[in-house]
Amino acid sequence: MFFVLQRSNRCDKIALVLEVLQTMSQTVHDTNIRLMLAVQKDDASAFEELMYRFQGRVQSLFRHLLGNREAAEDLTQDVFLRVFRARKSYQPSAKFSTWLFTIANNVALNQLRSQRRKPQVQFGGVQSGGEANESFSSVMFDPAEVMAAGSAFMPTRQLDKSELREMVRLAIESLNERQRMAVLLNRFEGMNYAEIADVMELSPQAVKSLLCRAHVQLRNLLQKYIQKGTAVGQSP
Repeated sequence: MFFVLQRSNRCDKIALVLEVLQTMSQTVHDTNIRLMLAVQKDDASAFEELMYRFQGRVQSLFRHLLGNREAAEDLTQDVFLRVFRARKSYQPSAKFSTWLFTIANNVALNQLRSQRRKPQVQFGGVQSGGEANESFSSVMFDPAEVMAAGSAFMPTRQLDKSELREMVRLAIESLNERQRMAVLLNRFEGMNYAEIADVMELSPQAVKSLLCRAHVQLRNLLQKYIQKGTAVGQSP
């Protein structure tokens, strides 16, 4: 019995050492973690650098999640205010971006709950310029990828790129909130299942299932457009 306890304690110590080594490795290789540790010591220039690196990415995520540029700007400021307030309790146990987008996800969920509780002005899509829309759709789905989705049938007409981008955007907006967040994190931020799971507080398997359902829905919607010219949200 004593031998078993000794072995168990030894395994616990080894696991703790490995965890510490992993954290040290992340700190060395992730410059964002080093910056955040400097922010922890009230280094204002380090905080400015983190904002420079991530502000546009967080704002873009909110803009495509909510479809409102002004709300996206306000929520982005809220995220970085929370980052600053939480600086003293920050622990580099994961990539900085994972920690940051976990905060962003919580802020987004709060905003979406607030919107459901009161009447909202319906915006006619993402309030951004053509360049932003082009960037969005090209990140989400390459035109060749969309075409491949309908490869079993020849399209009945020549596809217009700007129209195709708009259909991709509308298809993304048709997803439910969790699917949309998972797809945006996967496509925009290049996060894998485990990282998205950390951000959204789900299991990796749940994230995989979420993304699978989202991609099937997007593919079906875009197939209708490619094959028949049926816009998202329209009856065939």
